[in-house]
Formats: sequence, C-alpha cells, structure tokens
Amino acid sequence: MGSGASLPNVRLPSDTVVVVTGGNTGIGYELAKGLAIMGAHVIIACRSEQRATEAIAKMKAEFLSETSHLGLSHSDERELQLEYMHLDLAILKSAMDFITSFKQAGRKLHILLCNAGIGSPPWGHTEDGYETQFQVNYLGHFLIIAHLLPIMQQSGEDCRIILTSSVASQYGTFDLDTIQAKDERVYKRCMYYSKSKLYQVMQTITMASRLSGSHVTMTCYHPGVVATEITRSMEDHSCICLFGLFKCCLKTPEQGAKTGIYLAVSPEVKGQSGGYYVNCRQKTPSRTASFLPRNETYQKQLWDYTVDCLKDLLPADFS
Repeated sequence: MGSGASLPNVRLPSDTVVVVTGGNTGIGYELAKGLAIMGAHVIIACRSEQRATEAIAKMKAEFLSETSHLGLSHSDERELQLEYMHLDLAILKSAMDFITSFKQAGRKLHILLCNAGIGSPPWGHTEDGYETQFQVNYLGHFLIIAHLLPIMQQSGEDCRIILTSSVASQYGTFDLDTIQAKDERVYKRCMYYSKSKLYQVMQTITMASRLSGSHVTMTCYHPGVVATEITRSMEDHSCICLFGLFKCCLKTPEQGAKTGIYLAVSPEVKGQSGGYYVNCRQKTPSRTASFLPRNETYQKQLWDYTVDCLKDLLPADFS
C-alpha cells in the first residue's frame, strides 16, 4: 500500500454515521466497506440503486467470508450496517433531494467522505449549465458540505470531512475567467480534471480556516493512481499518455482507500484540518502547486464564484 502510517485498529461506535459518495465502486466501495467493518453505519450515496444494492450484498458476503476465515463462531458474526441513498452529482436537484432526505431522517453525521468523481470525460455540460467535471467533482460536493455542516457541528466532538482529490491538482491552474470551460474549443480533458481537483484542495484550505475552533475538520488526499472506473473516460491521447506513465505502479482500490480511511478514523489526525495527504502522511506540494491553493486572492475568487453559482440553493446563513 505504499509508505506511511499503517491503519489504526479502530472500533467505531455503532451509532457513528458515515456518508460515502460514490460508495458502490472503486475506492468508494473500499471506504464504505472498511468503515462498516469498523462498526459504523455507512450510507452509500450514488446514482444507481441496483449497483449500490449489489455492492452492499458483496460487502456483506466478503465480510462473512473474512470472519469465517478468521475462525469466528456464528455468535461472533455481525451484519454490516449499510444502506443506499440516491445521489447524482451531475444534477443539483438530486443533490438537494439527497440533502433534504438526510435532514428529514434526523440523523447525526460524523464522517463525510466526498469521494465520487469523474475523470476527463468528453466535452459536455450538465443540465444545470456547468462543465461536467466542475460540477461532479467540485460544485455538487460543495453544496452538500454547506448543508450538512451544521448537522456535523452538532454531532460530536470529532467530526470529519474528507475529499478524495488527486496529485493532478498540482498540475491545475487558476484563472477567474477559466474556472470552468465554457467553450468546447478550449476544453482539454486532463487540464480541467486537474483544475477540479485543485479546487478541492483550495476548498479544503478555505473551509479549514472557517472551521477553526469547531469540532469539524476538513482534509483531502491523493489516493494514488488507482485502477478504477474513473479511467473509463480517459479516451483522448493526452490523458492516455498521462495515465500510461503511472500504469506500472497502479494501486488496487483497497490500497487507494487506505489514506481516506486513515483520515476518517485515526486519532493521529484528530483536530487537524486543511491538510493534503498522500500515503497517510501530510504532503507539502511543489512550490508552484502549494502557492495556488494558499493564495488568499484566488481562494476568495473561487469561493465567491462558487457561492454565486449556488446562490439559490445554499442555506440562508451560508456565505
């Protein structure tokens, strides 16, 4: 799984509530399964109920197989707490429906893993009018965080938001006029993927400052180059070449989920916010990459642009 701290042996209280976006496949599957095995009640938020139901059944079967392999008796076995909630990040109404359903259930929320994403798809806009990667990877999660944050602030003394970002963020550029691609002629898949991941790092740093003094922390991480479905859209030559450079060192989804689980449960990072992690260690990006997300002017420009995009959907007291 690479260098870095090993996963802590943690047993989570059964009333710990976790949301994993995109938890039906890839890294999200392993995040959901790992935290459910630790004892949490895990909500898999994704588009397909069928795929989520199949994933849940597979997780439970794998867990029973693993406990049987360890020689545990039937009385020692327990069923994982897993459920599905519908969420399509490419549709802001779907995100709002998810938020409403979660609030109406009266749940607490202790861990929010913003994991779902899309990698370098062909040019396109969502029905909301935003470039697809900008909305799916960044804007939709921003909306969910804004609405669920007040719940997390009242859910306990140690609640955590974790974003699955990417080393690609270090290759992203920031310019107010090109935050999202508005013209197919200027759209370059990998460049705008990198931008969306850069925005996640910038959001993490900005939110960490805003959360200072609260019981909620926010971090992000690079899972490694992982063999998952996110690569299915990498069809153009530049993306294939970029992906090919790392193909020899591909991680499995289980390996890719390691740092996300570490950030979700490790006592070592309790109270720590704003960091970008690789292999369970906080990483200082290259000087150029570090400058962009920490530039306060750029942070404010991105924040104001995002709030303007979502102005009719954000909570009244959110600014």
